[in-house]
Amino acid sequence: MTKAKLSVNINKIATLRNSRGGNNPSVVEAAIKAQQFGADGITIHPRPDERHIRYQDVYDLKPVVHTEFNIEGYPNQTFMEMVLDVRPEQVTLVPDPPGVLTSNAGWNTVEHASFLKKVISDLKNAGIRTSIFIETDAEMIRAAKETGTDRIELYTESYAIGFPADKKAAIAPFVEAAKVAQEVGLGINAGHDLSLENLKYFAENIPSLLEVSIGHALISDAIYYGLSNTVKMYKNCLR
Repeated sequence: MTKAKLSVNINKIATLRNSRGGNNPSVVEAAIKAQQFGADGITIHPRPDERHIRYQDVYDLKPVVHTEFNIEGYPNQTFMEMVLDVRPEQVTLVPDPPGVLTSNAGWNTVEHASFLKKVISDLKNAGIRTSIFIETDAEMIRAAKETGTDRIELYTESYAIGFPADKKAAIAPFVEAAKVAQEVGLGINAGHDLSLENLKYFAENIPSLLEVSIGHALISDAIYYGLSNTVKMYKNCLR
């Protein structure tokens, strides 16, 4: 068992910047500092309306991310041209329709199998590791394997919602999903609403977990604790 890596999603830094205009706070400086403070990677999710991360940010960040650069998004033509140009270490495919507030569903890997196979083939030919944002359904996980993806990212909103009332019940579907992923040879990432309150328990119960991507909760906690302390606190949850 290896300790899961922490990738810090800096979308919220871009949201704050865009609310005022200019370049304060800087997403580039945030990425540099997060890595200095111990982050194992930087995650961004550029959307077509550029309401937080802008396409130019992707290019500005590439030279400063020396850990792991993870770019999330829906693989339309613009997104694919961008990631094939930038070549991050990982691309996480998310089935977001335009204008959605935040990612709120995993891929139907059966219905979209041929589309995903083509996209993943193009990414892997460019030397980019791929991950598919997915829910805990065993059929979808097995079908994900057939697309050629390297990993899946388990969509953890339901876990976060259920955790306060019954953490054992909340984690149970994810434990089973992780077993299926291991059986078929898929790496396991996770993300969405993971926090200081629920991350440690999740990591303890998913020993095959490779990476978590955390943005909203981590950046919110950084307001109170500072970014350096917050990154360390999240890393401690993964020990």
